[in-house]
Amino acid sequence: MEMKLTKEMFCYQCQEAAKGTGCILKGICGKNSSTSSAMDLLLFVVRGVCTVADILRANGHQIGEEVNSFVTDALFSTITNANFDDESILARVDKGMNLRNNLVDLACEKGISLPMVDELIWMGSRSDYVEKSRMVGVLRENDEDLRSLKELIVYGLKGIAAYHEHAMRLGYSNEDIHAFMHSTIRKITTDKLSAEELTGLVLHSGEVGVKVMALLDKANTESYGHPEMTEVNIGVGKNPGILISGHDLHDIEDLLKQTEGTGVDVYTHSEMLPAHYYPAFKKYRHFVGNYGNAWWKQREEFTAFNGPIVFTTNCIVPPLEKATYKERMFTSNSTGYPGCKHITADIDGRKDYSEVIAMAKGCEAPTPIEKGKIVGGFAHNQVLLLADKVVDAVKSGAIRKFIVMAGCDGRMKSRDYYTEFAKALPADCVILTAGCAKYKYNKLELGDINGIPRVLDAGQCNDSYSLAVIALKLKEVFGVNDINELPIVYNIAWYEQKAVIVLLALLSLGVKNIHLGPTLPAFLSPNVAKVLVEKFGIAGIGTVNEDMKAFGIVN
Repeated sequence: MEMKLTKEMFCYQCQEAAKGTGCILKGICGKNSSTSSAMDLLLFVVRGVCTVADILRANGHQIGEEVNSFVTDALFSTITNANFDDESILARVDKGMNLRNNLVDLACEKGISLPMVDELIWMGSRSDYVEKSRMVGVLRENDEDLRSLKELIVYGLKGIAAYHEHAMRLGYSNEDIHAFMHSTIRKITTDKLSAEELTGLVLHSGEVGVKVMALLDKANTESYGHPEMTEVNIGVGKNPGILISGHDLHDIEDLLKQTEGTGVDVYTHSEMLPAHYYPAFKKYRHFVGNYGNAWWKQREEFTAFNGPIVFTTNCIVPPLEKATYKERMFTSNSTGYPGCKHITADIDGRKDYSEVIAMAKGCEAPTPIEKGKIVGGFAHNQVLLLADKVVDAVKSGAIRKFIVMAGCDGRMKSRDYYTEFAKALPADCVILTAGCAKYKYNKLELGDINGIPRVLDAGQCNDSYSLAVIALKLKEVFGVNDINELPIVYNIAWYEQKAVIVLLALLSLGVKNIHLGPTLPAFLSPNVAKVLVEKFGIAGIGTVNEDMKAFGIVN
């Protein structure tokens, strides 16, 4: 089916794509068409920067950190729910145009020929941005299958960029990953690739996804220690508080240091929950607990929190017009929202939270919305410390199946499936999870098996590497040749592009028969979806009972 360019927008990168096909007037996420257009133009500029950077690198020229950081940040800022600020995106377009022009000038000086593609020769200014953006979006590729594969690659690269950016903030950067991103974007910009060649790039993206997740795991654990089994308070204290969301551990380190001794407590929200599992943060007595649930509930929970909220990454839900907390929102890194103060890093990468702390001191303490504790911290190191107990439980039959229920949560009613699936699991099944999908079941009373909790929470999507390490370790312990011979099945919820790279990483490791829901991605054309089904056994979700039988969990 050929798709025409739209005057408004076309975006189908997330699970909430309107009518299961794509958002054409305004994003279900809350993104305006003007923001979508600015992002399309930014990705156009990224394609230009990557094209000339890749060619220069191939000719022996070193690509500087400014280019690497720009591409990484630009891709991250276009992830669903990360940035809603048009001016913030357009400023990146301006920066990218300057970078591209400087790189093109360098190539000309060195006598290096460049392809005559629009991404390298267009010289428009701000007054031309809107018109140009309408011609360079997703629908620029007329062939539905090639478009599907190209977008699948780009969304995987966005996930890679997100993980790499967090590692880079901690001083861990991999030039090979930058080179792969630039080269891959150059190929889909300038080369006439077949569907087969693009499929190869999809799988290669998954391989690099494993590498970048390993790099981030190394960055986090060498900086803050290995996550430990931890009970996290979900109640509140009597002091005013600051709520920090997102995934960036460098940011929460800055915030905890600067709030120490101020009388202001710090709480995590949703994606930042795993910070409680790291030993380095446990010394802060004012690090009180986790407030609330998954990202999509933030409108009501931010209202009740009463204090300032700091977004370190996605996911932002645009506040309603009469929201009382918008003036308490702060953004940082790749995030942005109109009217909210953006906190930038200094030359050493540190952020100054003095304005946030001053605001918090004038706010009431958080309104309690629940009480008790939840348990997490089962990243690969912690699980491997329990390896003997786990192996014994499997060999004795006490544990019959592990179900990987990783990925994202979201607002669609159909996602209640994952709560019902967890409730229906027999008592000899253990859930392995990472990502905010866990909020569908991490507060259920599912008990344990011989002291092993039936929900082993490795952390957030940034900690998904642990799920691969655990599976590969079990493969070694049980001496099987194929990872699919293990008593592990995969029932994964997805929402945005970091979940896409997790999926591609699993495919690159040879994992098959993954169920993906609550709907299959709109960006998968029928032919591409067919290949994934036939080659990898990818399937959508059915009813809980149907899927229990398909996984061999029940007869």
